[in-house]
Amino acid sequence: TLGAEQLKLIIVAPGERIPSCAAGRYLVSNDGTCPEDLPAYIDDSGTSMAAPHVSGAIAAFLSIRREFILQPEEVKRIFMQSATTLNRERYFEGSGLLDLMRAIQSV
Repeated sequence: TLGAEQLKLIIVAPGERIPSCAAGRYLVSNDGTCPEDLPAYIDDSGTSMAAPHVSGAIAAFLSIRREFILQPEEVKRIFMQSATTLNRERYFEGSGLLDLMRAIQSV
């Protein structure tokens, strides 16, 4: 088993096939054309897609629970304790799936 000092993953958030703006790219329609005047969105995956979910959840939490502003370790503890387990190895899920409503209701 991994020691606490070796555990890198703290919490998981949606990060697979997330629709996102695509700078410098364009959607390709079924007929293969690329209308340049339309906004471009793509599905992307990875930590770059999961990180905004975590940041947004923390911002929403702090907008309601203002007493935790400037208390990052306490916010981290709250989110870790309120995460939903996925019943996987800890190195794969950390504390579990981010759960904003549970975090808000836990304090």
